[in-house]
Amino acid sequence: MSYVLALDQGTTSSRAILFDQNGAIAAVAQKEFQQFYPRIGWVEHDPTEILTSQMSCAVEALGKVNARPRDLAAIGITNQRETVIVWERATGKPVYPAIVWQDRRTATFCKELEDRGLADTVAGKTGLVIDPYFSATKVRWILDNVEGARARAERGELAFGTVDSWLIWHLTSGHTHVTDVTNASRTLLYNIVKGEWDKEMLEIFGIPESLLPEVVWSSQKVGEVTTSLGLAGATIAGIAGDQQAALFGQLCWQASEAKNTYGTGCFLLQNIGSNFVRSRHKLVTTLAASAQSRLEYALEGSIFIGGAVVQWLRDNLKLIGASSDVEALAKTADDSGGVVFVPAFVGLGAPHWDPHASGTIIGLGRGTTAGHIARAALEAIAFQVADVLDAVHGETTTPLAALRVDGGAAVNDLLMQFQADILGVPVVRPQVTETTALGAAYLAGLATGFWAGPEDLKAKRTGDMRFEPRMSATERAERRARWQKGVERAKRWNE
Repeated sequence: MSYVLALDQGTTSSRAILFDQNGAIAAVAQKEFQQFYPRIGWVEHDPTEILTSQMSCAVEALGKVNARPRDLAAIGITNQRETVIVWERATGKPVYPAIVWQDRRTATFCKELEDRGLADTVAGKTGLVIDPYFSATKVRWILDNVEGARARAERGELAFGTVDSWLIWHLTSGHTHVTDVTNASRTLLYNIVKGEWDKEMLEIFGIPESLLPEVVWSSQKVGEVTTSLGLAGATIAGIAGDQQAALFGQLCWQASEAKNTYGTGCFLLQNIGSNFVRSRHKLVTTLAASAQSRLEYALEGSIFIGGAVVQWLRDNLKLIGASSDVEALAKTADDSGGVVFVPAFVGLGAPHWDPHASGTIIGLGRGTTAGHIARAALEAIAFQVADVLDAVHGETTTPLAALRVDGGAAVNDLLMQFQADILGVPVVRPQVTETTALGAAYLAGLATGFWAGPEDLKAKRTGDMRFEPRMSATERAERRARWQKGVERAKRWNE
C-alpha cells in the first residue's frame, strides 16, 4: 500500500503522520522535545534534538504499518515558522541553539528600526510588521553575538534556514539548501510582491546573502532523501510553514475562506487571492501555500500563547496532570466566575503587537477555584481569536460564514462551543483535525500524482462537526468588554 508521509515539526513536539489515498491517518508517531529558557523572554531549542526526534517519529510511523521508504509516494514537510537555525555548511553543525519564534530578545532592536521610520518600507515589501517574532532579527542576533559568526557568514561558510531548511539539508546529506515561499515570507527578508529575496531588507537587517536558501514552490519535487535515517530514496515534494499548510489542508483555496489553528499559539488566516493587499488593521500579509506554482496571499493574525496556556496550567501551576484534563477541570465551574486571564507570557501578538505586555489574571476572589482559572484560560484562547477576527472583518466586506478550526486544542468541545458563542458565527471542525500535516501531505501528493487534483481532495472530505453560537448578543458584548479591560491591564503592567 502507498502512503504520503507528513513530517510535522512543531514548537513543542515532532510528529510523523502517514496518510492513505483517502486522506485518512494510517499511522502517527509523536515525541516532545525540551524547551530552553536561558533568560526571561528567551526561548531556544536544540537543533539536533529537533532532527533526531523528527526522524525517530518517521521511522516509528512507518513501522506501525510495516511500511518501507519504497511505500512512500512522497514526503511533505511542515514546520514551526520563523524559528532560526544557523549552521556550518562543512559539518552541518549549528553554531547556536535554534532561536524560537516566541523569543523576544530582539525587541529593542526592533524598536530602533521603527524609530528610524522603516516600518512602512518593511511592510510594503514583506507584508510584515517589525517584530522579534519574525526571523531576520534573530539571525542578526546570532551573527552579532556568536564569536566569529558574522565573519564566517560573509565568507560563505554558514547557512541559515527555518526548520524546514534544516531538516531537508540533513535528509539530503547537505546537498539541498531550500525553503518554500511560505517560510521565506516569514523572514522579513523576502519580497512577497516580487517573489524574491530583497536586497534592501538584507541591508536593513544586516544579513549576508550567502546565508540564504533557494526558494521553491510549496508543491514541487525538491529532491530525494539520501541519508540512512530510514527514509532513503523517498521524494520530498511538499513544504509549507505550519499555518499555511493548515490553510491548504482546510481546503481554504478561495478568497474570503478562513481557518484558525489552535496549537502552541493560535493562527487565523484568511485567503485573499492572488493580489497583494496590505492590512489596515495590524494583521500581516503572508504568502499562502498553493499547488498552482504562483504567488497567492493570505491575511494572518498570530496569537503567541494559545494551547501553551494549558501547558502552563499543567507544568507551572500543576493544576492538571495532562493537557487533555483541562476540559474536565473547566467543566467543574459553570463559568469563569468573573476571572479574566490574559496569557501575555511573551507579549501580545495580533492585533495588538505589544512585546512588553505581561501575563495577567484579574477578578480573583475567595471563591475562585481551579475550575474557574482553567475555564478562564480556555476562554482566553477564544477571546484572542475574536480580537483577530475583528481585525479580519475590518479588511473585507464579505462576512465570514463560518470559521474552520484545527489543531490540538480544537478537539476541546467546551472551547469550540465558547469560540462559536463569543464570535457569533459557526465553528466547523473537520473529522481529521491534523490539517497542518494533512496540508503538507496534500501538497506533496499533488506534486507526485498521488492525488489527481484539488477536486479529488474536496470529494474525500466528510464528517465535519459544526458548533452553532448560543450566547446572546448582549452577553457577548459584556464578556468582550470585560476581556478588553484585562488586555489593557496587561499592556500597562510594565509602565
